Amino acid sequence: MRSKRVKVLFVCIGNSCRSPMAEAVAWRDAAKEIEASSAGLAPLGFVAEMTTQTLLRNGYAVEGLASKPISSDAWESADIVINMSGRAREFAFRNFRGHTKVEDWEIEDPYGDPEKYQGTYETVQRRVLELARRLRKDFATAQDGKDDTNSRARS
Repeated sequence: MRSKRVKVLFVCIGNSCRSPMAEAVAWRDAAKEIEASSAGLAPLGFVAEMTTQTLLRNGYAVEGLASKPISSDAWESADIVINMSGRAREFAFRNFRGHTKVEDWEIEDPYGDPEKYQGTYETVQRRVLELARRLRKDFATAQDGKDDTNSRARS
């Protein structure tokens, strides 16, 4: 049963476009459900300027977003890992245990194509909001089950 926010690690290739977008969206639009972080399989070391511009244009904060590798701590503490790399989880995360907590999201990488950033952002935003709704529903279902158990125990 979940009684707190779910730790979600968003992962793409360079941690420069898709995963920082997801992190920013989650922090603003799903902060009650998601404690977000992001990382890359082969981090570029910077968040792409078009990512920053797209997020700012859509009203999101960009402070604190950084391109970084997946740390063991980030992997271990994550409840869910969102794989946006386009690579199979067994290959992408071969150095980590617990592939069952990985969800694969097929989201186009806009890197290098300014025309694609807004569409990628919209897809990322929709998917993050769907995840938050699912987590709220799962939490409500778990709470209902707990309430039913408590009611039966008192009877």
